[in-house]
Amino acid sequence: MNAFWIILTGSLVATCCSLLGCYLILRRMAMVGDAISHAVLPGIVIAFLLTGSRDTIPMLIGAGLLGVLTTLLIEFFHRYARVQADASIGVTFTWLFAIGIILLSVFAGQVDLDQDCVLYGEIAYVPLDLWITESGLSLGPRTVWTLSIVATLILLFIVLGYKELFLTAFDPGYAAAIGISTSAWYYALMTAVSLTTVASFESVGAILVVALLVGPPATAYLLTDNFKTMLVLSVLAGILASFAGYYLAVWMDGSIAGAIATFIGFEFVLAFLFSPARGILIRRKQLQPV
Repeated sequence: MNAFWIILTGSLVATCCSLLGCYLILRRMAMVGDAISHAVLPGIVIAFLLTGSRDTIPMLIGAGLLGVLTTLLIEFFHRYARVQADASIGVTFTWLFAIGIILLSVFAGQVDLDQDCVLYGEIAYVPLDLWITESGLSLGPRTVWTLSIVATLILLFIVLGYKELFLTAFDPGYAAAIGISTSAWYYALMTAVSLTTVASFESVGAILVVALLVGPPATAYLLTDNFKTMLVLSVLAGILASFAGYYLAVWMDGSIAGAIATFIGFEFVLAFLFSPARGILIRRKQLQPV
């Protein structure tokens, strides 16, 4: 049963990250997820200091607010300070992450948090944190419930805002011309990324969140030119990586998160080599004279 909960957790994270990652890839903002996942650390520390609790809601609120602030700062430095996008991302997340580390070290006696947990997570512990009712009924791991709610919200966000998200990603100039607020949908997307990152990294860690935000969408991008197909393939690639990565970790007696990330890289290499549309080996074979 533990294997089921672990794979389900990985699949839920993969679904959320893969869907949003497709939009980040198209906007050439793939590393924003990395920035947000590191920059939310001070928000987690401040939320704990204010509430004295590690409950999910205070952590989500604190980290979510810092995630949105990260997005605002990146856009501010890029637009008004004329700093290149990659440089503004690097400056913002390293600065905020450093503040979080300082807060952890200064208030180490008051903060029951571990930066290694934030970075690496431990998906193997998911089945241990159960939601048990007052009557003693076990409803399963808390993380699975949290991620299920987040996955539902992300799906609703994409389904209801598909047209706006699609246009602002592919042709922001045309979107603005027909009255769609590109800024509003940009910040809505970044808020969704923040929510997903915060909800995921306690169980799988920031590093695996970044791998799932970038790897499956990049793999799907190599396999198709149809965006809806890209969304579906991205989710399938993420779920397959969660499933195969778990059993790879069991076989090797190693890190589950590391094995999932490794399999994501393996999927990308296969697509890079053998994709019917963009595969290096396939294109080479087509170019050879008959």
